[in-house]
Amino acid sequence: MKSRAAILVEQKKPLVIEEVEVPALKLGQVLVKVLASGICGSQIGEIAGVKGPDKFLPHLLGHEGCGEVLEVGEGVRHVKPGDRVVLHWRKGAGLESVAPVYASRIGTVNAGWVTTFNDYAVVSENRVTVIPADFDPEIAALFGCAVTTGFGVVTNNARLAIGESIAVFGAGGIGLNIVQGAALAGGHPIIALDRFDNRLDLARSLGATHAINVTKADATEEIKKIVGHEGVDVAVDNTGNVEVIALASRLTNARGRTVLVGVPPKDSTAAISTLPLHFEKRLAGSHGGECRPESDIPRYVRLVQEGRLRLDSLIGQRYPLVDINAAIADMTSGRLAGRALVRIAGE
Repeated sequence: MKSRAAILVEQKKPLVIEEVEVPALKLGQVLVKVLASGICGSQIGEIAGVKGPDKFLPHLLGHEGCGEVLEVGEGVRHVKPGDRVVLHWRKGAGLESVAPVYASRIGTVNAGWVTTFNDYAVVSENRVTVIPADFDPEIAALFGCAVTTGFGVVTNNARLAIGESIAVFGAGGIGLNIVQGAALAGGHPIIALDRFDNRLDLARSLGATHAINVTKADATEEIKKIVGHEGVDVAVDNTGNVEVIALASRLTNARGRTVLVGVPPKDSTAAISTLPLHFEKRLAGSHGGECRPESDIPRYVRLVQEGRLRLDSLIGQRYPLVDINAAIADMTSGRLAGRALVRIAGE
């Protein structure tokens, strides 16, 4: 079987659309027809090389999506052919397989345990979670990272209590879900900060009580006007910018929590006072909101089915796979508010 794929051949260069040969399944692997994929900021970071040189080039990308299981390898017990599934990068139930390797005209193409920027993907069993067959695949794709990470930051990392204040630095796909999760958890006030008004407008529609454009106003002054000089109970950084990380820490109150979601460039350093950490202030990184896909995704599916959670507005624009580089450009330029959604099946 052959499959189109968007391949990272060289860092800081556009992805290359190329045909690859899908390998035979091994122990614990699942063959999925990908229906839709989101584009996460961490994938853009991989392209930009924020973690340094990439020793696995060329390789496939994409870690949030939805698809249909076509075939399962030996040992797979949690999914079967015909199942609709969310593809996610956090480990879920089932076996962890070896990573697949694809053949192509440009040579061997590597892949991780899950990829979604391709028509057909060989993924590890523990990177797929079954959802109802009639569930919207475009909404389901967001459960692969954006929704589960955002809600997990609120409930698992920040442990936001009813009435606690929260400042969310960066209103991209994950930041918007942190805002929405904070609203569901009863946080107040919920302050969204970003450089782009379109993203802040969307944040307001999802539950932000205040929105600050950091290019037009001083974040420190504005936050202190809202919550007082002590600062917010929770600050979350989604930018990975070391200056923003330091600012978020300073604006968290003496008993507050600062949660780091964005990944800074390799070898960069944030200047943070550690003295408050010896008392009751906390600073911690987040790993996908510490979500558990096999239990969290079914819960969020039920909320959508019952009308308690609306995710349609999170999709900023839809693109075919051949236009994936345009989608990435729209995200990085700030033109797009919400998630870029790549429609893969049926193009």
